[in-house]
Amino acid sequence: MTRLLSIHQRAIAPLAVVFALSFAQFASAASIDPVRTWNEQAIATVRAVVIDPTKANDAIAARLYAMVNVVMYDAVNAIESRHGQKDDRTQALVDGSGAPADGDIYAAAVAAAHAVLVGEFPARMSIFDAQRDSDLAALGTGAKITKGQAWGASVGQQVRAARANDGSTPSEPPQPAGAGPGQFRAPFNDPQFRNLAPFGIANSAAYYGAGPAPLSSLDYAAAFNVVRDVGEKPPNSGSAEENAQKEDTFRFWALGNKTAQPAGAWVQVALDVLSHHPLELPDATRLLALETMAMSDTVAPTFMTKYTFHHWRPTTAIREADTDNNPLTDQVTGWTSRGGVGGSPEYWSGHSTFSAAAAAALVGFFCNDNVSFSLTADPGDPAAMGKTRTYSSFSSAAEEAGISRIYGGLHFPFSNTDALIAGRAIAREILAHKLLLSRGETHFGQCPL
Repeated sequence: MTRLLSIHQRAIAPLAVVFALSFAQFASAASIDPVRTWNEQAIATVRAVVIDPTKANDAIAARLYAMVNVVMYDAVNAIESRHGQKDDRTQALVDGSGAPADGDIYAAAVAAAHAVLVGEFPARMSIFDAQRDSDLAALGTGAKITKGQAWGASVGQQVRAARANDGSTPSEPPQPAGAGPGQFRAPFNDPQFRNLAPFGIANSAAYYGAGPAPLSSLDYAAAFNVVRDVGEKPPNSGSAEENAQKEDTFRFWALGNKTAQPAGAWVQVALDVLSHHPLELPDATRLLALETMAMSDTVAPTFMTKYTFHHWRPTTAIREADTDNNPLTDQVTGWTSRGGVGGSPEYWSGHSTFSAAAAAALVGFFCNDNVSFSLTADPGDPAAMGKTRTYSSFSSAAEEAGISRIYGGLHFPFSNTDALIAGRAIAREILAHKLLLSRGETHFGQCPL
């Protein structure tokens, strides 16, 4: 099957769509959209199931999204690669040598995603079974569908086996609360995620943070004063309009308990782009696999950085500024942030790493940052529900997501900046080394000049 675009064509028209589908493939494409449908199933699962506020919901969610999208990519790509085209791509987790060359790629994607979701959340089996049956019925019958379904189910089991001992379980006891200047004052739950095995990067340790600014430094004082001024729950020194804008931005990107979580919002970004710039299934699965692998691979560096430095949140820092040995920070005993105290150590911002990694993966895939899209606030947060924002670039949305944590009074600016840098670097490594062309001079991850 002719690919959507060569990498050189992307440089000229990065979002153009060249359709080269056989009649049978067109029928499948017109009938179902596995990438959208099964990502929406994953998002609904995160909202409905991963709701225990004592758990590391963002880490659990990011891992799940990566598994769902990697399994669809591996199932589809293996069948495509059996056709022996020069633009065959490497697999993510599963050896594709057993794939049926005549299997239906849509049936494979459906069965693969279904197998992962049922295996991870068996209590929702009836929901997943109904979706699978509906999708397969839309594809019709025949040996091609049967072979694709069987292959996809097999890939699903193999992906689950590959991730069975990836560090996400068993849950470790919380890291104890700290005491004294600079220390986070509550238990840090689920610290085992600092050891979560990566999907795409070689070594999580390469991305650990260097640490927050020393409490007595000018850099710390500058960051302290920024968050004190912009992150306070009104009333504060700003105008009513300024406070409302900061509140809206914070709430829009808060993505806490009972939402799709930060990684889920960026999955929705990718789906919105695909709704306006549709791709063939092999390319759509690759896009989501790259994006979600990048986001999941920020988890271990973020958790290890938080675990190592155990830095206090701004609420504690501002209320106890008399203990930080910095003459440029003034204590405000009644200071209250928009976003509360925060459930994990402050340095660095997980929202920022997720957002930077996702945005960089999208930029790398399309060889273009200036792609407009819209995102509607998650329905799990009544304060933001129904609001839609439109962005002119992936990076501008990531930057807004990062600064929203400062507006929420939950992070210092250096924690946002360091996290954005790490997230982008993680995505760059994945783009340069994963899901590449198996042969040929040009390969994914290097946009032509």
